[in-house]
Amino acid sequence: MTNIPETGRTPRVQIRLVVIQILVLSLLGTLGGRLWYLQIREGAAYQKEASGNHVQQVVQPAVRGDILDARGVPIADNETRLVVSASRTELLKQKDDGKAVLTKLAGVLGMKPADVMLKVRLCDAKTPQPCWNGSPYQPIPVTDKATPKQALQIRERSEDFPGISAEPEAVRRYPAPGKANTAQVLGYLSPVTDAEIQKAKDTDSPYLRSDMVGRSGIERTYDKVLRGKAGVTRYEVDNLGRVIGKAKSDAAESGSNLVTSIDSRVQRVAEYELDKAMKAARQQYDKITGENYKADSGAVVVMEAKTGRIVAMASAPTYDPNVWVGGISGKDYKALTGKNSDYPLLNRAIQGQAAPGSTFKVVSTAAAVNAGYPFDGRYPCTSSYSVGSQVFKNFEGENFGPISLGRALEVSCDTVFYGLADREWKRDGGINPKKGQPKDYFYKTAHQFGLGRETGVDLPNEVTGRVPDRQWKLDYWKANKDAWCKYGKKNGTYVEKIAYENCLEGNKMREGDSINYSIGQGDTLVTPIQEAVIYGAVANGGTMYQPTIGKAVISADGKTVTEIKPKKRGKLPVSQATLKGMDDAFAGVVTRGTAAWKFGGWPQNKIPLHAKTGTAEVYGKQTTSWLATYSKDYTVIMTIAQAGTGSGASGEAVRNIYSALYGVQGDGSIDKKKALLPEPQKSLPKVRTDGTVVDPKVTGDPAKDVETAQKNNTSNGDTQQTPATSPSPTSTSNTRRRPRRGPRRRGGRRMLT
Repeated sequence: MTNIPETGRTPRVQIRLVVIQILVLSLLGTLGGRLWYLQIREGAAYQKEASGNHVQQVVQPAVRGDILDARGVPIADNETRLVVSASRTELLKQKDDGKAVLTKLAGVLGMKPADVMLKVRLCDAKTPQPCWNGSPYQPIPVTDKATPKQALQIRERSEDFPGISAEPEAVRRYPAPGKANTAQVLGYLSPVTDAEIQKAKDTDSPYLRSDMVGRSGIERTYDKVLRGKAGVTRYEVDNLGRVIGKAKSDAAESGSNLVTSIDSRVQRVAEYELDKAMKAARQQYDKITGENYKADSGAVVVMEAKTGRIVAMASAPTYDPNVWVGGISGKDYKALTGKNSDYPLLNRAIQGQAAPGSTFKVVSTAAAVNAGYPFDGRYPCTSSYSVGSQVFKNFEGENFGPISLGRALEVSCDTVFYGLADREWKRDGGINPKKGQPKDYFYKTAHQFGLGRETGVDLPNEVTGRVPDRQWKLDYWKANKDAWCKYGKKNGTYVEKIAYENCLEGNKMREGDSINYSIGQGDTLVTPIQEAVIYGAVANGGTMYQPTIGKAVISADGKTVTEIKPKKRGKLPVSQATLKGMDDAFAGVVTRGTAAWKFGGWPQNKIPLHAKTGTAEVYGKQTTSWLATYSKDYTVIMTIAQAGTGSGASGEAVRNIYSALYGVQGDGSIDKKKALLPEPQKSLPKVRTDGTVVDPKVTGDPAKDVETAQKNNTSNGDTQQTPATSPSPTSTSNTRRRPRRGPRRRGGRRMLT
């Protein structure tokens, strides 16, 4: 007798079979569910995607809109060039990744093979320029300066140049009308990246791989309206790539034209005068450092006082924006970004921060009045101001006796502001303020003047400057306390002593901090554009405007014109009576104050000018020159780093800019026919019926014309006898407003200007 079942299967075998059946049924169920999902649930989507595999796109780049000055003169436009491009996709199909093709191409173009290969390599975090930072699937421009003969060689021998194309294309051009460079204002273009394509794909302005996008300046700010929309033609192809029909076609839409408030003639004058002033400063000897002034950077802003529109904005050092067109070379990139370049890509009008020196006294004056001190009160302008054992000197020990705040602005008397700021510091409780919030009039007023934040100018990457109030000091101390305490020594070097002092009480508002701050020194930082807003507001009666460069957008067909209106950003925290007093004082700076020696012979009764000079010290460097000025129409701000005094370094240049605007000749007469812009440009350029803009021709060099008109001026500059109230530097003397009594320390108690 046996225990084996009739089926011949043991119980263990039967269990295994059941398990296998369950697994098979589960797999069949999963497969069926997946098939249902793919063919029924998502069938339409996959069908659409599959059909797309048989559609090829041909992209027609949109023509980028022009950038025009206020009169309609193009300052950025397009021109047709023969562009030779390389397709990485095709090159990588070669056995040597296209090296032989690129070497052969270099021979035709007269370039070095290494330079060609560098241009077509892809950018990453470890790859320096030159390289391609656009999409790897987009043809990469090798040169946009090919000759017809070179292009013909490439096209006729296409079998020798797989992946290489030579086509006429519209490329960006920066024509510099009348030699007006306008580089930092305009910016430049570069190819769109894959990351940008992905980020913008669901927006109302997606990118195509062929797009060039603005990277700085107004090319970036107004990129969306300038770029237009590329045309895309889609062709149906079979599996062999043969065209079997046209699926869909979207026509290219040209970008709109941008009218700016820039006047290219005034822009040229501003650039020229800034450059000339810097060169002149380098010929002057600085007795403090024992060498000539370096004058290594600077900026100038010309702004409409009643609208905030920028008429000219120059930054030095500068560069030619055309170097970016067609891809920048390694040599040019190093010249723009290397350690010895002085960083010309920076727009120092909005990104250059420096202590404002005595130009800050417009804020301190308003603060004093807000704190209860009468504008016409009498305040001691002594030769020095003492705090304990520390003595703060006035310029060359000058002593004007009791004077008003207006007179203090005219002669730039530091000790008046030292005393007022020190008194307020003590009234707020000194280094240990009273319970509750201190009034801090001098710091609150600076914030109300718009300092410590962006002005909102329509340019990217504007910096905020700094108001070193109590909150800033606390935050800065927390961030640096450990380093100060580690490095500082009570009896060490000067820098070590400062670190030691900051370690102990760097979070507190010290007496020296407030005294330094009152004359625009210490940790205070401003930008030229911020000063333009402030002095423009003083000129127009107290309204601060948001600075703007864009004035109107004109559609490519000329049928739609969208004006960009001026925007108010607030009012100065001063009464009309105080504004009138400051206005009179700033006029006095030109006629009898610290700028009078540079404006002798100016027709003040016909074109009243107002000014405030400033000379700011920077630790380890030479003094920074500031000159803030305005007329009833414009405000002109100029600053030059390491150049000496405000009037000494910038006075003649600023005067020449006003001469160009109003047509003032060398003898002080006014020739209205030679005036470039005697009043702000209100109207927009005329648009023709075909959509093109009427652009007046620019002939000659406006800056040279102004220079010629000033040559016979016997009262402009150093030849004029200096008023008794202001020092007159000679050609070989120190042009600083105030002698340095020792190195400046952060928040220290040294005399600063």
